[in-house]
Amino acid sequence: MARSFNIAVFHGDGIGPEIMAPTCALLAQLAEASDSYDLRFQDAPAGAAHYAKTGDSLPEGSMNTARAADAILLSAMGLPSVRYPDGTEISPQIELRKALTLFAGVRPVTVRTDRHTPLKLPAGREIDFVLVRESTEGLFYTQGRGEVTQDEARETLLITREISEQLFRFAFDLARSRKAAGRGPGKVTCVDKANVFRAFAFFREIFDAEAARNPDLLADHAYVDATALWMVERPWDFDVMVTENMFGDILSDLGAGLMGGLGLAPSADIGANHAVFQPCHGSAPDIAGTGVANPFAMILSAAMMLDWLGLRHENAAMQRDGARLRAAVEDIIAQGTDVTPDLGGRARTDDAAQAVRDRLFAP
Repeated sequence: MARSFNIAVFHGDGIGPEIMAPTCALLAQLAEASDSYDLRFQDAPAGAAHYAKTGDSLPEGSMNTARAADAILLSAMGLPSVRYPDGTEISPQIELRKALTLFAGVRPVTVRTDRHTPLKLPAGREIDFVLVRESTEGLFYTQGRGEVTQDEARETLLITREISEQLFRFAFDLARSRKAAGRGPGKVTCVDKANVFRAFAFFREIFDAEAARNPDLLADHAYVDATALWMVERPWDFDVMVTENMFGDILSDLGAGLMGGLGLAPSADIGANHAVFQPCHGSAPDIAGTGVANPFAMILSAAMMLDWLGLRHENAAMQRDGARLRAAVEDIIAQGTDVTPDLGGRARTDDAAQAVRDRLFAP
């Protein structure tokens, strides 16, 4: 008997609804073709446009829907023209991370040998690593609550042992599962600035303690500035990287650049009991309604959701469908014909999604 999973759906702002609709349609079709699982989508209103209408960016009802869901699918959020009174942008996705303690921001970076990338990769080289960004504290801790006077401004960086220990356990478990799947050597790199800041020396100390509990895996360290260099010079050397919130925010965009842009960058924010899956890119209001938004990052995020649910609930069919969905998108990107203008093609949003559907359900 198929098990039902409730998915909270945040449709987002700008191009958000345009890329969410085909993504949900693909997920529904996969579930319909399976006798092992069923998906039930529940809308959760939130975001900048909702704030402009109601004065509430993340209603309590939507928060309750998210808490009760088996997984959360969230599209691009925020509009530059709609801000809180203090001038900061509307960011329900960050509020969700903190409210649900989604400490592990997972940003996979994958470039196959047959795919275009801004880098000129050596023959036979592929890029396949995962950046794990702590997502609830770090330099984002005082978001919206920093101290500002006429002469100075202060933000507080917070790193706690409780969250860091969970983060590092997650990173080593991920490296072990990637090694078992043949996708990496089983190595975790701690990215920090421990040579300058005591907070990062503390961060590294906790990492080293977790590394000692995982002697079957490799562990090393890298300063964040050197990491940015090495991600360009030799990105194939990385497997799992784990870092603080702000550093991860910056390096994840660099990782997206290696793949060809934010339109190809999926992500997940995962905690002990909840997970949000969303594209890394913004809401792109300048192209909203034109029908040319790239849906691939949203679809790849949905593939991550299927894989996470399948692993969490021991549902092999969901994991297989997640892998199929990811492979279909990667095939289209490598082929380069059914891609949107940001990738050099002429396909519209619905055309790109249809190309994914055709690969999934080809007779």
